[in-house]
Amino acid sequence: MVLLLAVLDLTQASVLAGPSEKKAAQVLIEEVEQRSHVRWGTAGGGATVRLQTAAAAASPDGYRITVSNSSVTVTGNSPRGTLFGAGRLLRTLRMARGSVAIDSPLDITSAPVMRIRGHQLGNRPLNNSIDAWSTATWDQYVRDLAVFGTNAVELIPHTVFMGEDKTPHFVMPAARMLTESSRIIGEYGLDVWLWYPALEKDYATPALRDAAVAKCEEVFRSMPRLDAVFVPGGDPGDTHPRDLMPYIERLGVALRRHHPKAGLWVSPQGFDDSWLDEFFRVLRSEPGWLAGVVHGPGVRLPLAKLRERVPARYPVRLYPDITHTVRSEHPVPDWDIAYALAYDREPINPRPFAYARIFERAAPHAAGFITYSDGTNDEVNKFVWSVLGWDPKTPVIEILRDYGRYFMGRSHGEGVAQAIAGLERNWTGPLLGNAGVENTLQQLQGLERAGGPRLLANWRFQQLLFRGYFDSYLRNRMILEAGLEARAMEQLRDAPRTGSLAAMAGASRVLDEASSAPRFQGVRARLFELAAALYQSIGAQLHYELYGASRRRRASSLDGVDIPLNDAAWLRKRFAEIGSKPEERTRLAEIDAIVNWKNPGPGGYYDDLGNPALQPHLVMEPESSLPGVSMLEGAPLAWSSYANSSRIAPIKMRYTGLDREGAYRVRVVYAGENVSQDQGIRLMADGGHTVHPYMKKPLPVRPVEFDVPVEATRDGELVLAWDREITPSGRSRGAQVAEVWLMRR
Repeated sequence: MVLLLAVLDLTQASVLAGPSEKKAAQVLIEEVEQRSHVRWGTAGGGATVRLQTAAAAASPDGYRITVSNSSVTVTGNSPRGTLFGAGRLLRTLRMARGSVAIDSPLDITSAPVMRIRGHQLGNRPLNNSIDAWSTATWDQYVRDLAVFGTNAVELIPHTVFMGEDKTPHFVMPAARMLTESSRIIGEYGLDVWLWYPALEKDYATPALRDAAVAKCEEVFRSMPRLDAVFVPGGDPGDTHPRDLMPYIERLGVALRRHHPKAGLWVSPQGFDDSWLDEFFRVLRSEPGWLAGVVHGPGVRLPLAKLRERVPARYPVRLYPDITHTVRSEHPVPDWDIAYALAYDREPINPRPFAYARIFERAAPHAAGFITYSDGTNDEVNKFVWSVLGWDPKTPVIEILRDYGRYFMGRSHGEGVAQAIAGLERNWTGPLLGNAGVENTLQQLQGLERAGGPRLLANWRFQQLLFRGYFDSYLRNRMILEAGLEARAMEQLRDAPRTGSLAAMAGASRVLDEASSAPRFQGVRARLFELAAALYQSIGAQLHYELYGASRRRRASSLDGVDIPLNDAAWLRKRFAEIGSKPEERTRLAEIDAIVNWKNPGPGGYYDDLGNPALQPHLVMEPESSLPGVSMLEGAPLAWSSYANSSRIAPIKMRYTGLDREGAYRVRVVYAGENVSQDQGIRLMADGGHTVHPYMKKPLPVRPVEFDVPVEATRDGELVLAWDREITPSGRSRGAQVAEVWLMRR
């Protein structure tokens, strides 16, 4: 039997609600009006939309929505459950200018799988958008999150970033905005969390500890609502757990003076094995002041292992990094060097399918999550996590359709969903061969033409447009500049015939074409227009000088719009060096070295560990081959991208089919961040043979060579493994390797 649906006209509906449903009714009335220009009344008449609360034994966030011939009823298991039910109703309504309707009959009962479903919103300079928000923007964004089932927001206190560069964007003092944002979140009935790292150098001294607690208590006192405080063990912070845990206990006393029901959470971020042992020793005593444990970036133990070692009485909460693309917990795999150099860490980064897979792996071990976010660049990812936290079985494409329909109009839902999926595919594999980049832009341009002023003024759509145009601009520039470099290399290969100086002059003229006759200027201009629009609409600071981003390149993507996408800068530098040599024979030899840079010689092997197309020997194991990028001026692009291991696993390369009778030599470039020169890097062969012991990474960066012990290759196979020394606190960087040649000797 097929149930035929009718349509219930709600254009003249009235909303009926009691005092505890007042906020849900306000959200429903205002959001319907914003999307349809229809203002629902509250005095009765016409169809009715009734909001009510009926306490149930099930999840307090759950609700039921029923639609009959003349009415809609939303029944929440609590006032907050009614709010979430109103949000689901908003996402279900058929709204157009001048009309509101819903399918009938309808009966939806829903409750969340995860208890904690939240996101971090930090009013600090590093967030590159939130620091420009007014209280009205805060209110709207918190409301938007609530409509999709978010039940917690984590704030960052002003005292944490007082030493950072001052931002010109604050609309009021940071301390006052913390009070206001706590009030706003509380008015929606959502939980207010506070991320408050332990930044003092010494908590062992009672006087210093008491002073730090008093400083925190001032913040606690200023917040109208506070449900939980999360103290990360590191990033930032560097306090041994023997001192950290007693400090947190004292912090709890101060917290409960102002918020009696608030709980304290802690993470072992950055702890080495000895620190972890002390941490778990405290947990085994099951202190009553601790509410739960957080698994965040830099926790040495995998999530499942952490859950095993944490006593069952304590829930484990996730703190997943959804905001960064490189040098992060979840970097973009196989990210093309052009993207990595232009965008760096915090571009507009919708990655719905990737984060759905990450969520699926993590969810069985956690009671919930509050994501690590640095602004609005990760906007789509937030809503994917919120919906999956409610119902992990929701197909990702349906989440994107729902997102598109609600925020950009019902008629645009499918187009927006497919465009977002296309933006994620844009970042898959080598950019040069990814023709889908142009298809994605064409889809977005279709929406751009059809959407009208309302859609073009929508900051969420502006974000998608910006990414689509930027991806296309980079690809077209990369095609152009790769062609110029290929032509320049042909000039250099001809040097034995034309002479070294003439060859370098010819190569320089070819490379100069990128700047002497710039292309794609219309798309470039559109990027600057969209960046200006995003600054006006949501405070996004996509350029350091123009919009006052907190740090150059961190999230100011537009600063990388003209970054070279070939080796022109390095080649010009080498040409100047080679041209100063007096002998033609020397100049020709050095030009030949450029032309044959990647040539490992007969029977040899070459890998560019930052280029997914040129790393056949890299072992793709979790934690051992994460991509990394750090722009290295005046060097080959291959030195700006690299394999980047975590602290708990080495970088590995595996070779098979080697000459059992041969002897080999390895040449390697240790590029990457040089932030930890006190840490040595070591290269081992087959686990038991030392190719070189711990040594400092050479500065300036240059290739270094070592013999491989012949015992390691006698079986025709070889595994090379690089690791870094661990600092006492465990906060070391992993190994970072850019290029590797395995050569016959």
